[in-house]
Amino acid sequence: MRKTMSVLAASLALICLMSATALAGTMVTYANFPPAKTFPCVQMERWKTEVEKRTGGKLTVQTFPGSTLLGAKNMLRGVQTGQADIGCISIAYYPGVFPLMSAVNLPVAFTSTEAASLTMWDLFEKYQPEEFKDVKVLTMFTSAPSQIMSKEPVKTLADLKGMELRASGTILRVLSGLGAQGVGMPMSETPEALQKGVVKGLVSSFDVLKDFNFADICRHETITNLPVYPFAVIMNKAKWESLPGDVKDVLNDLGREQAQWTGQYLDTHINDSLNWSREKYQVEVHTLTPAEHAELKKLGQPLVDDWKAECAKAGIDADAVLKDLLEYQAKYESL
Repeated sequence: MRKTMSVLAASLALICLMSATALAGTMVTYANFPPAKTFPCVQMERWKTEVEKRTGGKLTVQTFPGSTLLGAKNMLRGVQTGQADIGCISIAYYPGVFPLMSAVNLPVAFTSTEAASLTMWDLFEKYQPEEFKDVKVLTMFTSAPSQIMSKEPVKTLADLKGMELRASGTILRVLSGLGAQGVGMPMSETPEALQKGVVKGLVSSFDVLKDFNFADICRHETITNLPVYPFAVIMNKAKWESLPGDVKDVLNDLGREQAQWTGQYLDTHINDSLNWSREKYQVEVHTLTPAEHAELKKLGQPLVDDWKAECAKAGIDADAVLKDLLEYQAKYESL
């Protein structure tokens, strides 16, 4: 009798343990590299909330902002090897690795983040590029268009001659063509560089006016609509395959929605940051002429040519991709 009772007790304990595990669901880790208050991490927290709600707790997400689990440069490899189940990568940090989706970083003068993010998602959906075959893509989005923030006014392109500006990626080449001196450095080092006069301004999206308090130093903002920077949220392939079908459906359904939400959030945040900067620091916003915007596009043509050459090596029809990108851009910016 005692033996039977022991077996029953053990069975009950095992059933309780299995039930608790089922109730707890699956937990995944999500790594991000920027500070928690910046838009890539804001969208991460929104995604986590929606996933947990829509799966009824079958999937829970533990988030790691600010490079606390993986940094920007080792994010891709870290997700592929399972150091994190999910990670947010900046495509610009991996030159040559994502030739097709790098099209979104071209100087085509996006005027809104929502349009750029939806364009990026539609391109991915249409082409399903091989460059992402080793991971599962959960969503994609972009930064806002890059603008000039400076200590001294930049009212015309001629005002950029000899000006030292913190910038990164393809924008450095555009600045060089304008006679400015682009200086590559991490965003975290930029406030000190501005205070010491190492740079006279920076080129980034206007959200940093408030998020990094750059409006305190850079009282002049010039709308240039220089390139956006594309991001992708990726998941370890084995972890994705291990998820139940209904959970996969939730994550797939969130892909485009999350791209649009992030674009809308950032566009609103840009407007809020500009209004905040005007009220707190009386910043001035300058605009360029249509001829000057055309000049910026002309200066960006070598970047388009280089991208096409890179696509040719990868067997990608660059002309078709660019045509689609411009059509998506026109469609979403007209809404």
